[in-house]
Amino acid sequence: MTQNDSIAEALMRGEVLTPYNALQIAGSLRLSERIRELEAEGLSISHNWLTVGKKRVMSYRLGVAYG
Repeated sequence: MTQNDSIAEALMRGEVLTPYNALQIAGSLRLSERIRELEAEGLSISHNWLTVGKKRVMSYRLGVAYG
């Protein structure tokens, strides 16, 4: 199973992914690139900033905008 497959499955289960989740789920250190590739394949993925402690990270979810 590829990193894209693992990430797509997690998104289809309704998970919100961050770079940390992607490392755990798929071993990917380049989540933004994997998301770009999945979007090119036709998946509709929402992007949203998420605050974790004092840091902000980009999070991704399948479908419409959230927040």
